[in-house]
Amino acid sequence: MLTGKQKRYLRSLAHHLDPIFQVGKGGFNEQLVKHISEAIEKRELMKVSVLNNCLEDKYEIAEELAEKAGAELVQVIGGTIILYKESKDHKTIELP
Repeated sequence: MLTGKQKRYLRSLAHHLDPIFQVGKGGFNEQLVKHISEAIEKRELMKVSVLNNCLEDKYEIAEELAEKAGAELVQVIGGTIILYKESKDHKTIELP
């Protein structure tokens, strides 16, 4: 579980990142979760974009993605989800 100070720090790091994956009209599936899990292991911090034509609630998508990918939900802002997971092999982010 991340503290408020840690979330603020991660939000500041994520500000300059571009979304890597998009969730569209079809929602998300296990294949997308698998790709997100692999990518977040290398990057630790990533953004996922939820498109306007997505029929599901972005907050529900964010919680499910975080849970299934084993990551922490940092923030949902607009159509963007920010996820963090401490990497085992590629650790670069030191949390305060």
